[in-house]
Amino acid sequence: MAPRASTRQRHSTIILEVTMLSDTELATFVREGFIALRGAVPQNIIDACRREIEEDLRSRGIDVADPMTWKFPVVRLACPETPVFQAAGSQPVLWTVYDQLLPPDRWWRRTGVGGTIPVRFPHDEDPGDAGWHIEGSFEVEGDYWVNVRSRERGLLVLFLLSDVGVDDAPTELKVGSHLDIPPLLSPHGEQGRSVLSIAQMIPATTFARESAFATGRSGDVFICHPFLVHRATWPHRGVRPRYMAQPAVTLLDPFALDGLEPCPVEQAILMGLGGT
Repeated sequence: MAPRASTRQRHSTIILEVTMLSDTELATFVREGFIALRGAVPQNIIDACRREIEEDLRSRGIDVADPMTWKFPVVRLACPETPVFQAAGSQPVLWTVYDQLLPPDRWWRRTGVGGTIPVRFPHDEDPGDAGWHIEGSFEVEGDYWVNVRSRERGLLVLFLLSDVGVDDAPTELKVGSHLDIPPLLSPHGEQGRSVLSIAQMIPATTFARESAFATGRSGDVFICHPFLVHRATWPHRGVRPRYMAQPAVTLLDPFALDGLEPCPVEQAILMGLGGT
């Protein structure tokens, strides 16, 4: 889905605006668990973000122009809290869609991207993080946990900060898999379970679902249901490093799951629990 976007100038930074997602697009999100916003972040901002990533890598002895320095399959960076990343994460095109998918008054409007940036390099070694999983929502004694009301996490967002093709270790998404997770979480109530234990409980039928891959041009953004099952792919068979940020959109209050005017993320949880 490509955003119906216009541009305007603000302090020399291009800002993209978007009209509301259609009912059909919202229904696709509920059913499939994700939607792609093509060109959601302007290229001038992406280029500036990439320069900061490469400066961080150089400080670690990694030159993106020199494959001899690519000694590991993945290097994880803390996402910078700099003006260019603030601009990338605060695009109105994104916030408009977040407002449609979540209750508008119950998510944190952070100025920035947040999370980590896994930089993946062409490499045959197992990166050690390519297993199927869902993202954690809150921390319990150093481990990440999740509950059926998705405490603290409203969405998973994948920012493509470089072009990503099928050979560039794209994230693999199981279409509709977010509907398989609520029945695994529901028996555990508010306490929830660790994401590691949930990963071990995912049924075989989930892995038989169709796969989609987070491929596209730098500046594309995939907005995913918090329970979507996904994994990193490997080996990276491309020719250059792949940059992607993968933050959460923080939920200020857990989903009510009371069936009263549920937002699209909540609708999918209820559907997974046997609702309509």
